[in-house]
Amino acid sequence: MKVKRDTLLLLACLVWSAAGFNILRIGLMAYPAYLTVVNCLLSGLVFAVFQRFVFRKLVKKHTDRINSYWEERHFFLKFFDRKAFAIMAVMMTGGISLRVSGLAPERFIAVFYTGLGAFLLLAGLLFGCSYGKAVLAAAAQNKTKQKGA
Repeated sequence: MKVKRDTLLLLACLVWSAAGFNILRIGLMAYPAYLTVVNCLLSGLVFAVFQRFVFRKLVKKHTDRINSYWEERHFFLKFFDRKAFAIMAVMMTGGISLRVSGLAPERFIAVFYTGLGAFLLLAGLLFGCSYGKAVLAAAAQNKTKQKGA
């Protein structure tokens, strides 16, 4: 199925927001027993590390790639490239494995998942902002074309 170029940004928004919400929810459900200032600071550190070194670049890279497409319609899974899908699969497999195996203590799940989930949710919202900007730009361009016609 092919979708408009801007819709790819909306799909990225929905995928990352859903993943972020779910991971954040898991972390927050585990948090009550471990709610301390230190753990909150550690969750903030996890958020900051992912923001700085991983996902901020990923959001920019994929937004720029989508915006550079010449064609108007694209296969709906083109919101990410193969590398991004591989990263997502490794993260999901690793996270599920950690929780199911019991190798990660509940405190780790609370702290790490809260920081990671908050950032993934933010990444989704950033894709959503990019989608909103693209829609507004297209509307302004259409309005300009209509005035000139």
